[in-house]
Amino acid sequence: MTIEARWNGHVIARSDETVVVEGNHYFPRSAVDPAVLRDSTTTSVCGWKGTARYHSIEVGGEINRDAAWYYPEPKSAASQVTDRIAFWKGVTVG
Repeated sequence: MTIEARWNGHVIARSDETVVVEGNHYFPRSAVDPAVLRDSTTTSVCGWKGTARYHSIEVGGEINRDAAWYYPEPKSAASQVTDRIAFWKGVTVG
C-alpha cells in the first residue's frame, strides 16, 4: 500500500515501503521530496532510538518548523529507521 505525506497541498513523500514505529510512518529518505526540506538545529533524544535531528518543511512560501525528524545514527534497537524520515505538526500521513 502506498503511503503519502502531505502538507500545504503538496505531496512531500510517497512510498510503499514505510516502516511504522510507535504509530509513525518512517519514509525512506529517497521517497521524500528534498526540495521541501530545510535543515534545522533542533535535536531531541529518545532512550531507545537515539538522538533525532529535524528538518523544517517549506511549501508555497510557508514554513512548518521542525515538522520532519530522523535519526542519523539510531541505536541498534531502532536500526529499522536508518535513512528514514517521519513527519508531524500538521503533516497528513496516510
